[in-house]
Amino acid sequence: MNSSAKASPWWTPSVHADRRPFLIGRNAIQAALRGFFAREDFIEVDTAVLQVSPGNEAHLHAFATEALTTDGQKAPFYLHTSPEFACKKLLAAGEERISCFAHVYRNRERGPLHHPEFTMLEWYRAGESYESLMMDCVRILALATETAKTGKLAYRGAESDPFAGPERIGVAEAFERHAGIDLLASVAADGSTDRDHLAAEMKRVGMRVADDDGWADLFSRVLVEKIEPHLGFGRITILDEYPISEAALARPSARDSRVAERFELYACGVELANGFGELTNAAEQRRRFELEMAEKARVYGETYPIDEDFLAALPLMPEASGIALGFDRLVMLATGASRIDQVLWAPVAEYGR
Repeated sequence: MNSSAKASPWWTPSVHADRRPFLIGRNAIQAALRGFFAREDFIEVDTAVLQVSPGNEAHLHAFATEALTTDGQKAPFYLHTSPEFACKKLLAAGEERISCFAHVYRNRERGPLHHPEFTMLEWYRAGESYESLMMDCVRILALATETAKTGKLAYRGAESDPFAGPERIGVAEAFERHAGIDLLASVAADGSTDRDHLAAEMKRVGMRVADDDGWADLFSRVLVEKIEPHLGFGRITILDEYPISEAALARPSARDSRVAERFELYACGVELANGFGELTNAAEQRRRFELEMAEKARVYGETYPIDEDFLAALPLMPEASGIALGFDRLVMLATGASRIDQVLWAPVAEYGR
């Protein structure tokens, strides 16, 4: 075949026939998860896609648009990158257990595991620890594979048994084990970071360091190159206690002020979920958002507005734990699909080619 030939569109009958088993599996898994949350006394909520702020993480990229008033005045809006802010406002309003299947939008993302529009499953438990979310994840992954009748999670030749007990490992321990780096030696008690110390550690173990890399850039490079390739093989991995500077929406750990109540869930080397013990201090949240936007301005030359309505709601929000799970990725791994577009009923049109 000519390498320049385009693949047939997803709506071609033969292509759809190949994709259809994955799509039917998607529907079955979504129905099973809705049943799971109903049995756990969750209320399913639906949040607006248009928001004044798409989120304030430095390396997330949003789709911008604008609304017109009845007299033609323009107001900037964004397609949300997560329903998180809206869900937390609902917690502030008095809801205690909520779940949400939300279409979310992220720019600069497309590939086997990424799509510009995808489905995020988020859920929140007021008054419960973030460990309760870890147990939810174990049950959900097992339920997804049972529903898909595959009995395992699989991706590109790798497998993970959701019925085996999960591995739970701290980020600092993972850095020591897989990279030979003492991560927390570069993090002070107040959460501030020492870029030069981490850079020296990376050079010592033979890793690349650029002059303009910040601490966060270096952290991410070690995570991607040295840590993630070891996570979720054979059984699922819970990577826990991220440095506080890498957890802008999570509260500090009571055990160690240098780290936060944040974990990520991995299977077959694929990140599936990101969970927090939620931060409810509005002043601290504003400070962290401002730091994230300063970093975004440094790296990308742009910033996003802060949702003042969200910060106003935080003092009313109860202590809670919340998590975002990439639903399409879960379907991929449970059904054995190799690309995210195989589990999307109608993928976004190709662009940029």
